[in-house]
Amino acid sequence: MQNFVNSMNGILWSNYMIYLCLGTGLFLTLGTRFVQIRHIKNMVKLVLNRETSEQGISSFQAFMIALSGRVGTGNIVGVATAIAAGGPGAVFWMWILAILGAATSFAECTLAQVYKEEKFEEYRGGPAYYIKHGMKIKWLSTLFAVVAAVALLVLMPGVSSNAISSGLHNAFGISKLVSGIMMTAGIGYIIFGGVRRIGRTAEILVPIMAILYLGVGLVVIIVNIGQLGEVFGLIFASAFGKGPIFGGIVGTAISMGVKRGIYSSEAGMGTAAHHAGAAEVSHPAKQGLVQAFSVYIDTLMVCTATALMILLTDAYNVIAPGGGFLVNNLGSVEVGAMFTQKAVETLSPGFGSAFVAISLVLFAFTSSFAGYYIGETNVAFLLKGKNNKKVFTAIKIIYMFMLLYSSVNSTTLVWSISDMGVGMMVWLNLIAILALSKVVFTTLKDYDSQMKQGIDPVFDPKKLGIETTGVWDQEKKGSDKTA
Repeated sequence: MQNFVNSMNGILWSNYMIYLCLGTGLFLTLGTRFVQIRHIKNMVKLVLNRETSEQGISSFQAFMIALSGRVGTGNIVGVATAIAAGGPGAVFWMWILAILGAATSFAECTLAQVYKEEKFEEYRGGPAYYIKHGMKIKWLSTLFAVVAAVALLVLMPGVSSNAISSGLHNAFGISKLVSGIMMTAGIGYIIFGGVRRIGRTAEILVPIMAILYLGVGLVVIIVNIGQLGEVFGLIFASAFGKGPIFGGIVGTAISMGVKRGIYSSEAGMGTAAHHAGAAEVSHPAKQGLVQAFSVYIDTLMVCTATALMILLTDAYNVIAPGGGFLVNNLGSVEVGAMFTQKAVETLSPGFGSAFVAISLVLFAFTSSFAGYYIGETNVAFLLKGKNNKKVFTAIKIIYMFMLLYSSVNSTTLVWSISDMGVGMMVWLNLIAILALSKVVFTTLKDYDSQMKQGIDPVFDPKKLGIETTGVWDQEKKGSDKTA
């Protein structure tokens, strides 16, 4: 079984995935005329919008839920893994993926809004919805929903719960069972409160954890400010294979930077599109811009903070392709969170383990309820409008069971299978985005046109020749009555 899963992952996460992600991001960047750059000021303004409705959460809450999913263990472990395999140059390619990925995120989240549905008095959206209503391929939308539901509700909970229980056990000696029970109870309370409680929790926890992590990162950078220019020079030089040490691993730097960038930012996975579809906005492009900005927060800020802490303090090793080390600063230290821990401990011995453990707990905890909502949204899609409360209760119980089980058990195979599920999601989602790119470009052009006229953009799909689910027709009637 493990061999089969590994073979599938080798195909799904091959270099073709890298070409597809970068190619899609570049195509959308050019097609939107660099929307992720020319609308940065507008992104910040839209993020702060707290308007809600009975059916939808605010843009700020959707932003925070998506950010809670993007900012996870990959921001600590993934960055260290990328540097260990691809050298400092991998960081540069993570940045490139983030910039291009912001355009991809804009596209998928705009589509989630265009084709959202109102289910059980809540807005729902995501790849399954725009594949069904935009591409008109029902079997493909069902396939995506099944894969996403199984991956997010059954397989991926193990990643977060295991990270939390292991982190607390290693740092403070807390029993994995105790921490598993505490986490399961906390997540259970949040998810049984529905998307509104998830949104309220995210808008409180996510800013706190981001500020704490970035704050410590800033202190490390200030203490080592004299080496900052040299480190940036090292990142750029090794990204293009300059110099005798990293010249032979430039290919690995690109592949690891892109792969870890995908995992961290989730741009193109379709995950953030589910949160975007739940938001109350007057125009789909608004939520597209909000979610594009969350990619910047995740990669250009949080991942960069991790990378600079590690590189400024020389708290890293780089593994040679044929075995051994190209750079060995830490001896036989295990690749992963230990890199960040060693970097932080340059400030105060013993502080690193506690800081990394608490960061991992917060990152993994918020990722857990964000992941549940994605799974639930795809189950809602499969129910085809039937509000079966027993089903929703059942998936909550299953999710909580997997959290508790994985907190005390090894989940190597489960992680590999979840990678396979996520890989399938990425392929299906990127193909859908490319197929519906004309809708993205038309929607953005309409948004830009209204912005130039100095009015708050309102979406009218019929005027643009876009066939939607009918939700926007109802919204337009509401706005007309208000006017």
